Amino acid sequence: MVDLIRMTLNHGVYMIRTVSTAAAATALLDEWQPHLVLFDADLDGKQVMQHVAARAGSGARLPAIALTRRGDLRTKLAAFDWGADDILTIPFAPEELLARVVAVLRRSYSDAVTFTPVIQLGELEIDILNRTVRVGQSELHLTSLEQSLLYLLAANAGRVVTREEILDTLWGVDYVAESNVVDRQIRNLRARLQNDWKSPRFIATIPGRGYRFVPTFTDHAADAASR
Repeated sequence: MVDLIRMTLNHGVYMIRTVSTAAAATALLDEWQPHLVLFDADLDGKQVMQHVAARAGSGARLPAIALTRRGDLRTKLAAFDWGADDILTIPFAPEELLARVVAVLRRSYSDAVTFTPVIQLGELEIDILNRTVRVGQSELHLTSLEQSLLYLLAANAGRVVTREEILDTLWGVDYVAESNVVDRQIRNLRARLQNDWKSPRFIATIPGRGYRFVPTFTDHAADAASR
């Protein structure tokens, strides 16, 4: 999830720092003043936001977006009560996160937020805001799920992403999945990308483990990914 968020926000001109506990977050906020806080409301989110409020004092309030795996009204109201400006339920589409970040920053700061919404990975070009994917000169027409799956794999280029990670990120931790739902979506995405699993252009299968994104067309990259 952190890798996906980092890649999404790297479309802008951001310096991003990440921590994995509330204690580490409060320590970081003591030494660094960001323009926005993204926090996990399910992991001591109240503690983080209390520290944000204490640090603000009489100065400008630090905007924050809460992330949660719970979709109930009580959780959302609690996050707003802590001081969150917006809340996003996991799993979420990367473009929705980016749109929320843009909206919160524009409301909070007078200067414009600059974005470069296109990333290039080999011959693959992903424009998250306009929801387009191109290979060379050809535009691919992907479903929302296929685009999120591609984005998740691309965010972890070079690393094996397990089926469990894909399920948790795209469907949520409480989703009771069919045994082959991830493999079926991978097959659909490969068909759109014209990606033969025997000679992977973008997605390599790592038997017994999961999938790895191959960021180039080169034979060397494909061979390395399949090992």
